[in-house]
Amino acid sequence: MSRVAPVRRALTCTALVLGTLLHVLHGAVVIEKYPHIVDNRLDATGNLLPSCPSEIYCQGQLLHTVQMKEIYTDSKTFVDMKMKGKPKETLEAFNAFMAEKNNDPSREELKAWVESNFEKPGAEFEDWIPDDWVASPAFLKHIKDADLREFASKLNQIWHELGRKMIADVAINSDQYSIIPVDHPVIVPGGRFREFYYWDSYWIVKGLLLSEMKKTTRGMLENFLSIVQRYGFIPNGGRIYYSMRSQPPLLCAMVKAYVDATNDTKFAQDSVDTLEREFQFFMNNYLVEVNGHHLAAYGYKSSGPRPESYREDILTAEVFEKEEDKQAFYLELKAAAESGMDFSSRWFIKDGTNAGNLTDLKCRSIIAVELNAILYWNAAIISEFYKLKNDLRKAQQYEAKADEIKKAIEAVLWSEAEGAWLDYDLINKKHRNYFVPTNLSPLWTGSYDKQDTTLPKKIIKYIEKNELDKYPGGVPNTIANTHEQWDFPNVWPPMQHMLVMGLDGLNSQEAKDLAYKWAQRWVRTNYIAYNETSNMYEKYDAQSLGGHGGGGEYEVQKGFGWSNGAVMDLMDKYGDRLTTGSAKYD
Repeated sequence: MSRVAPVRRALTCTALVLGTLLHVLHGAVVIEKYPHIVDNRLDATGNLLPSCPSEIYCQGQLLHTVQMKEIYTDSKTFVDMKMKGKPKETLEAFNAFMAEKNNDPSREELKAWVESNFEKPGAEFEDWIPDDWVASPAFLKHIKDADLREFASKLNQIWHELGRKMIADVAINSDQYSIIPVDHPVIVPGGRFREFYYWDSYWIVKGLLLSEMKKTTRGMLENFLSIVQRYGFIPNGGRIYYSMRSQPPLLCAMVKAYVDATNDTKFAQDSVDTLEREFQFFMNNYLVEVNGHHLAAYGYKSSGPRPESYREDILTAEVFEKEEDKQAFYLELKAAAESGMDFSSRWFIKDGTNAGNLTDLKCRSIIAVELNAILYWNAAIISEFYKLKNDLRKAQQYEAKADEIKKAIEAVLWSEAEGAWLDYDLINKKHRNYFVPTNLSPLWTGSYDKQDTTLPKKIIKYIEKNELDKYPGGVPNTIANTHEQWDFPNVWPPMQHMLVMGLDGLNSQEAKDLAYKWAQRWVRTNYIAYNETSNMYEKYDAQSLGGHGGGGEYEVQKGFGWSNGAVMDLMDKYGDRLTTGSAKYD
């Protein structure tokens, strides 16, 4: 996901531009191969900008040397380390060290130099316990099953472990850190993910609000709003090396969740102009024209490999002989990371299919259903907030924009033959008829015709056709087993929450019954895994009730922010009838 490591397309007002991209770091010329992919991050001289200006954390010889020597198993380790001195001093010390070692230090020598000039990851934080934490939030009383109530109570306690507060020095000497300074403490996903991550935070916010941690939630939202004011958008995560890509834009939904829970309509009114700014960023940088409609695809651009997966990206790119092809591949890696689903056969295009491997990534050439469904949601929420502000002109403008996006989703992404929405392949100009939970994301965001009484049966038929109900551990992210972490058999918490909430919103008892059944299954798999290991995981295994997932670029992570929030929300929604049941999926 990217979280991981971790990666735009701009539609100008007049035309799509096929550009020549000049790679900043190596001087390579990148020729784009597809006319729908256009330049959106060129500087005044025509150069594609790097992931961030830092010559230590994002580009340059120091980063290259450290990452390629693999002195740490996880490439993210180094780029999360604070410099002990100023960047200029650190670079001078590095150059002197390299000269002394004839530009070829041993792995051990390099590691010793790094650890004498950088502090261990985590130096930017101080111990912090949320001061608005409540031992027995009211939602626990809604959970009838005593065992599940105890489970929910333990999840509430995990917020203590996931809280992070930056030390004052981060703001004073920000150039010595890769962390993006923010004023308020945050709740992070957990494990190697020490900083905030954008789309994760939606489910974290859902959980925090149930835990009555309104102050912590508001602080996180104020951080995000300030970041939009600084960057124009919210980066993938809270590090400068993520600052040239975003993630599914869920800030509007977070603010709405907070306002709905607190009735703080003034916060909505105060926030709406900034929310509009983020929405316009996506409108200006992610849209392409498809069959007379404008829809968005992932892929805000920057040059070079991902700093937090630098070595892995370079090694994977070795299959490409030409530098321009390597640079195009790095753009695909970052586009997939921007989607949050890094990595998956969802983004492979080979001979018009989803076959292949990472080198067949074509994320920038795929119109993703959920990205557009979320943009619809944003427009609808912005319209609602402008109504609260009594700005009826803006409210009507965004209501019309939401309707326009919904019509485009229907026209381009809906497949009547399948009875679901499907991603669209811009290269081969056709639907990608492969199951992903996000094929049903318009149900979650409400970006569909609610007057269509035939829709529920079509959706149920699609679910039956793809046999999505047969897996004991939840609906897998895809049916393709590629060993990528967003493919089979991995099951991801946000997707389960999205599916349940979407189905429950349909005007169909059959759909609502299935939503409850899947909620029951998901709560049980989390409960069983927690009871067996005392951990919440970022992903689980579709093949077994209580099994946690694997695969991908890093070990399975524990914590885990969005897992906690998603399962807490389901326990709140269905708490009057959920049970722990048996270990056998029924």
